[in-house]
Amino acid sequence: MYDYLIVGAGLYGAVCAHELHKKGYSTLVIDRRGHIGGNIYTEQTGGINVHKYGAHIFHTNDASVWNYVNRFAVFNRYTNSPIANYRGELYSLPFNMYTFNRMWGVTTPDEARARIEEQRADYIREITARRGMSISEFEPTNLEEQAISLVGTDIYEKLVRDYTMKQWGRPCNELPAFIIRRLPVRFTYDNNYFNALYQGIPVGGYTQIIEKMLEGSDVRTDTDFLDPRYRSSLSSEAHNIIYTGPVDAYFGYDLGHLEYRSLRFETEHLDTDNYQGNAVVNFTDSDTPYTRIIEHKWFEFGVDRNGQSIPGTVISREYSLEWQPGTESYYPVNDEKNTALYEQYRKRADSEPNVHFGGRLSEYKYYDMDRVIARALDHISSIPAR
Repeated sequence: MYDYLIVGAGLYGAVCAHELHKKGYSTLVIDRRGHIGGNIYTEQTGGINVHKYGAHIFHTNDASVWNYVNRFAVFNRYTNSPIANYRGELYSLPFNMYTFNRMWGVTTPDEARARIEEQRADYIREITARRGMSISEFEPTNLEEQAISLVGTDIYEKLVRDYTMKQWGRPCNELPAFIIRRLPVRFTYDNNYFNALYQGIPVGGYTQIIEKMLEGSDVRTDTDFLDPRYRSSLSSEAHNIIYTGPVDAYFGYDLGHLEYRSLRFETEHLDTDNYQGNAVVNFTDSDTPYTRIIEHKWFEFGVDRNGQSIPGTVISREYSLEWQPGTESYYPVNDEKNTALYEQYRKRADSEPNVHFGGRLSEYKYYDMDRVIARALDHISSIPAR
């Protein structure tokens, strides 16, 4: 009998397995997919490490997490600098002085701030007049109002509105303001999307990290804990369970389904050495059905481990989808209704004997990879070594 059954061979489950093994516990790790790694799984196609479930760029301000993950792979110096394509016009992301120069021809931070403030003030005057309130009373009530308050109408209309509508499947004035509160806006010439001290991509992909973390654990893929045919027998194989799957699925959705946004990818290998010249290009117009194209080779600068150029390229077109039961869950819809429903499930999860719920699906929260690692380490730190 195992000490721990870990449901999910993604990053959270793998960190838990690795740390438990170091403390002397036996672990069985299972995953319903045919591979380990969860959504950070990478696979080689034509010598290129393909991010099968979308782009993952590791970034953190936490030195301890950065040092930890570097035990399992060598990280390159990749810096996330996506490009926005609006009907053939190319803009730098995040919004910075290069963006403002391309949009308005301004060259100084003061000019850019003045242009944004002018558009922001005009918009707020119009909104408050329509609502019969004073300007001082204005608070953004939806994503559209929040975005224009941050970047003005021009950038909102070209680079935010349609892209966000494709992402979330509804107009910006029907989305909560908090979705875009972390929108990076910089008045410097800096195309680094993440304002993080540490950033990079593991040379050779992410799967190797999970493989090393799972050394010492028994692993079974193509094993669905939630399948009623196997759940009881799997549960009986361990004294404790760490569950990283959807919290509502664990309880049979008996209180209702938590909502997500899902993604679909069209991936193809092309007989060209350079398709778009950048790892990530966002398409911000409404006519283009996909949200972005990922050209995977540029995550590792188009070369293999020996520094040799890789012929050909692999691209993935990314489509945002309305989530349906049975489809992959990517982004939680943390609106008031779903947050209230999650709280009901959380209370039940807290009272479940010998089961720990952890990770983005179990906690119904979007986490960057560094936060997943930190939370897993924090949980295992409370378990004494044998």
